[in-house]
Amino acid sequence: MCLGGFVVAFSMFSLLAREKVYVNEVVLGTVFGIFMGPYFAGIFDPRSWGNKSDVITLEVMRVVLATGLFAIGVELPKSYLAKHAKSLLAMVIPTMAIGWVIVAGLLRALFPQLNFISCLAISACLTPTDPIICAAIVGGKFAQKHVPVNLRQLLSAESAANDGLAYPFLSLALYLTLERGGVAITHWVLIGWLYEVILGIIMGAILGLMFSYLIKFSHRRGFIDRESYVAQYLALAIFITGVVSTIGSDDLLAAFAAGSAISWDGDFNTHTEGEVFASVIDLVLNCACFVYIGAWIPFNDFNINDLGITPWRLVILTGGIMILRRIPAILSLYKWIPEITSWREALFSGHFGEMGVGAVFISTLALHRLPAPQNPPVTQHDQLALMIQPIVSFVVLSSIIIHGLSIPFFNLGENVTRTISQSATLNSNRAYPDWLLGTRRNPTLPRPPDSENPTPVESVKESQPHEEVIAAYPPQPVSIAGVRADAQPGTAAVVVGMSGDANVVEEIIVSPKSVDPRLPKVVHFPDPSRE
Repeated sequence: MCLGGFVVAFSMFSLLAREKVYVNEVVLGTVFGIFMGPYFAGIFDPRSWGNKSDVITLEVMRVVLATGLFAIGVELPKSYLAKHAKSLLAMVIPTMAIGWVIVAGLLRALFPQLNFISCLAISACLTPTDPIICAAIVGGKFAQKHVPVNLRQLLSAESAANDGLAYPFLSLALYLTLERGGVAITHWVLIGWLYEVILGIIMGAILGLMFSYLIKFSHRRGFIDRESYVAQYLALAIFITGVVSTIGSDDLLAAFAAGSAISWDGDFNTHTEGEVFASVIDLVLNCACFVYIGAWIPFNDFNINDLGITPWRLVILTGGIMILRRIPAILSLYKWIPEITSWREALFSGHFGEMGVGAVFISTLALHRLPAPQNPPVTQHDQLALMIQPIVSFVVLSSIIIHGLSIPFFNLGENVTRTISQSATLNSNRAYPDWLLGTRRNPTLPRPPDSENPTPVESVKESQPHEEVIAAYPPQPVSIAGVRADAQPGTAAVVVGMSGDANVVEEIIVSPKSVDPRLPKVVHFPDPSRE
């Protein structure tokens, strides 16, 4: 009911929200989930499902992430990972490592009851950039207009890659928490890297290439119709994720690698281009996921004095993460990333380090691997298990709000700046008094009623072919007419005269090439009413 109601309501105003207000389904879905959750309406409460709650949360996040990562891999240009491997390596691994350590330091300073290893475990949950929020922001109208396409593609690929690479960061911290130093490092290298990461990438790439060949074979023989071809978009993502997660490898990296392998030669993109089925599936899954997250957020756990969790500590932590997690690292490394051409683009890339579905998934996975905690806590394991989700959920909620509303604020700032600039330009070029600003425009020049010869004003106009004419009625009666033509480009000639019963004031903006120094400074012609 909640999902269907939100999708119906959002779909009614989706164009207005996305392309006018620049607010996407991520923010609106989360707000709707909070409203429908246990702290407001009480209609939907994922935490009321008992022991199954964490398992359901883990699998919901897994399916949404795998589908999103597979979609990013498919939609990248052909052979993108091979052509941009250097940029991705510089963007992903050093940035994640630097941010991992910095956030752990912030956690250690704000929550002294946690040791540094436990802080590394929580920091690992906040290390990945969320691909779902990134796709919603980078794929929006504002980003398409203002962000270069190569930078948008890099941010999408980076958000997909670092979600899967959060596994080794988390596994190192958990191995060091649960085991001795030497054994922990050995397990981390053999299991955390070789079995989970490397094997997951290899399996995803092999399965992707294999299914790419099978799909092309079926298409050449006429065994598959277009609808089934497009349905592979979702089916392959779920199937490959299920196979790899069954053997315990990194299913998220496998989904991304499979999507990249399937579209390596661009053939899959060619056959699915223009189809809306994948976009519909993404919309429904994204809406469902963030409605779920909104209802899942534990607001009561944001103030637990016994664990040292207080709102002011969480706010300071969130501010430090937003500033220090990615921005310093990318500003230091962007010269080695060809797609980022200036420090402004580096600042933009550093700011949009969204935390959302990936952080919820990794924190739930960590809680699943830790022993059941005692409350009140006795060991460091208990402290970590009790504190990881309140901290991560607060940062996720803050990130959804800050990053989800960044584009509307950027757009508002741009509009305000443009308005001020236009006003300043108008004021600097205006040669008529302020009381003319609200008057009606009239392009008709005055002509003496008994004269068929052109007035001096028309002579001036004929000698100045590129001027812009603005005419208006002043509120006070005027009985004389005159022309002022300055010799400096950009100044104006003002004409005041009679047109029937109306007094006309006209401004002629003189272009640089239309200034004739032989023109008189002021030319008077007689008032017809006095003759």
